[in-house]
Amino acid sequence: MKSKYQITALLIILMALNTNAQTDTLKTTTENKPLPIKIDKKWYDNIGIRGYTQVRYNRLLETNENLGCEQCDRSWGKDGGFFLRRMRVILYGQISKQVYFYIQPDLASSASSERLHFAQLRDAYFDIGLDKDNEYRIRIGQSKIPYGFENMQSSQNRIPLDRNDALNSAVANERDLGVFFYWAPKKYRELFSELVKSGLKGSGDYGIVGFGAFNGQAANNPEANNDPHVVARVTYPFKVKNQIIEAGIQGYTGQYVLSKANLSTGVLNANEDLNYLDQRIAASFILYPKPFGFQTEYNIGKGPEFNPTTSTIENSSLEGGYAQIMYKLDFKEQTLIPFTRYQYYDGGKKHERDARSYKVNDLEIGLEWQPLKNFELVANYTISKRRYEDFLKPVNLQEGNLLRLQAQLNF
Repeated sequence: MKSKYQITALLIILMALNTNAQTDTLKTTTENKPLPIKIDKKWYDNIGIRGYTQVRYNRLLETNENLGCEQCDRSWGKDGGFFLRRMRVILYGQISKQVYFYIQPDLASSASSERLHFAQLRDAYFDIGLDKDNEYRIRIGQSKIPYGFENMQSSQNRIPLDRNDALNSAVANERDLGVFFYWAPKKYRELFSELVKSGLKGSGDYGIVGFGAFNGQAANNPEANNDPHVVARVTYPFKVKNQIIEAGIQGYTGQYVLSKANLSTGVLNANEDLNYLDQRIAASFILYPKPFGFQTEYNIGKGPEFNPTTSTIENSSLEGGYAQIMYKLDFKEQTLIPFTRYQYYDGGKKHERDARSYKVNDLEIGLEWQPLKNFELVANYTISKRRYEDFLKPVNLQEGNLLRLQAQLNF
């Protein structure tokens, strides 16, 4: 019979053999397991593409075919039919931690009411972050001028079919070529983004503070003097219980040069060099629709305006704005937003023929319906009274009503 010492030694040997076997098995399993493959992400992997298309018809219940709005929609009025208002394709991406780019052409630009669907560049810019969270940014290229909430709000998100005359007359197509600085803490940048993504009709991230310099002749036009425009804007969003409120103030100044091609023969120019003082200041207040919303902006300033009495273009005062109420109703994955907006403007439009003189009183009553995530319909009944006069039409007051429809595809 084996002694207890022999039994103990035998047990120790068996335990050691078993441990070695487990170690060999683990080593074999580990050695046979493939190592993870490290894939280097390229800059182009961060590029995204999106866009939207808008198709309109403006002739329903029309009472005056001579009523139009050149800056709003060239298919208003006589001979207007189905109209491709926008066809935007957007390329964008954070191609490195501190470099972001954005390119947006419009494939349905209208050179005139007779010629449609030209491709034209809208945005082409890049942002350079100055810190790790990109709270401080420099934007270089052609982009929206930080003036007015509705001007910066994408047409894809805006509720009324067109921007208001008063603030939109400041910058045609809302854009120009320049350099801008934007600052906003990280949490506010996230809030600006969420206000758009959640369907609350935000304007996008243009910082809490923004300022810069730009040519002043509007997008896709070369500089025409040695006097760039300068602009500054401060806006602040904050929460009050369930509501989100944003208040802002902005202004710009510079010298605008009228286009000779846009002047009628016979106009007596007040300024021989066609340079005119162009400056404005505006205030904005937005109560985001949760579910009730309210939005208003007003601006005052000076700019070129045609005087039909003397047939001259003079530096004149201008003023105007709008007030809008809306209600956001979500049900069964659909969204309804009834709205009404009143707008007023008294002043010139420097981008139009002879710096056309305007006095606008419009009331709009409408409904936006989003039955699907990628599709929406807007019905907009407009009651309009517009005086718009130039050398060819020194007396031109038009009044009328019309029902406007728009179908929009988001992709």
